Amino acid sequence: MVTTFLSVRTEKFPETCFNKAMAELAHSRVTIREVADEAGVSIATVSRVLNSRDDVAPETRELVSRIIQERGYIANRSARGLSVGRTGLVGVLVPLVYPAYFSSILSGATEALQEHDLRAVLSPTGHQHDREVTLLDRLMHGLTDGALIVLPEESSQELERLLDAGYHFVVIDPLMPLDDRIPSVSAAHTSGADQAMKHLLGLGHRRIAIITGPDGWVATEDRRRGYHAALAAAGILPDPELEVESNFEIDGGELAAGVLLDLAEPPTAIFAFNDNHAIGAIQAARARGIRVPEDLSIVGFDDVEHATIVTPTLTTVRQPLAEMGRTAVSLLTRLLERQSFETLHVELATRLVVRESSGPAPS
Repeated sequence: MVTTFLSVRTEKFPETCFNKAMAELAHSRVTIREVADEAGVSIATVSRVLNSRDDVAPETRELVSRIIQERGYIANRSARGLSVGRTGLVGVLVPLVYPAYFSSILSGATEALQEHDLRAVLSPTGHQHDREVTLLDRLMHGLTDGALIVLPEESSQELERLLDAGYHFVVIDPLMPLDDRIPSVSAAHTSGADQAMKHLLGLGHRRIAIITGPDGWVATEDRRRGYHAALAAAGILPDPELEVESNFEIDGGELAAGVLLDLAEPPTAIFAFNDNHAIGAIQAARARGIRVPEDLSIVGFDDVEHATIVTPTLTTVRQPLAEMGRTAVSLLTRLLERQSFETLHVELATRLVVRESSGPAPS
């Protein structure tokens, strides 16, 4: 993968011109928030009007456009850079761009950045630790104001050193446990797992298997915790042979499900720790002539768009992926503006979405 960085050339700016520009900006600059407040709409709506989006009602577009013209709003990042010493750029480090999981987070983050008059420097890391460290080092030395880091490969100690160096960033969906000082946004994994298990237990299933992600990952351990707690509440002892670890890919889910379905006493339900696992499990069941959900119920986690395309459609736990991206931007902008807030850690609610892949346990 190739990452493109924006190289900015700076010239010496005469002090008298700088002071004059500062004075003029302080006196006349109108913010996008002020335009939104006066029009009685959201910042996102003003942003859509500025970018000529067609998803704005004609009367709203006319109102916002009139206020922009009357107030003289100009989206001028150069002027803002003079007034607050920022670049207007935010690094976005993400393992991969294409999978629906990451693209959903990116869509929310980039839309929110646009609403704040900021732009993203997209930097795919390919799940490579050294590459991520190098990219962050370049981003933090004058290229960007801050960063969003999705599933960071760095340890908590490495990220703490970034904080100590004064660089602002927010972690989205931590891979490994983080120190309390590190700002983060995640989903309620344990609650989501509990909802999935209560659904399957309520359908009469008692032999419920799980396909997990890699050991030690925050999402894996939190979801496993919810699985075990639900079993305990139902008076069911966990069976180690019903827990199979895999990567988070479809082929990994298919292989793991094959192991479970080939047991002497196979499960009647599988709770997969992401939708790829669940889709792979459906494929493994189909290859063995096992009907879903008549013979085997399957529940996933994420609710990416594939969940509604696969046959049967997938019962899954919805993570608010786009909202995670938007929330991370909100947290980052408050850090950049040195605002005070109650917590550096935000956990967004998950919700079970029932579709066709789960049904009553076979009698």
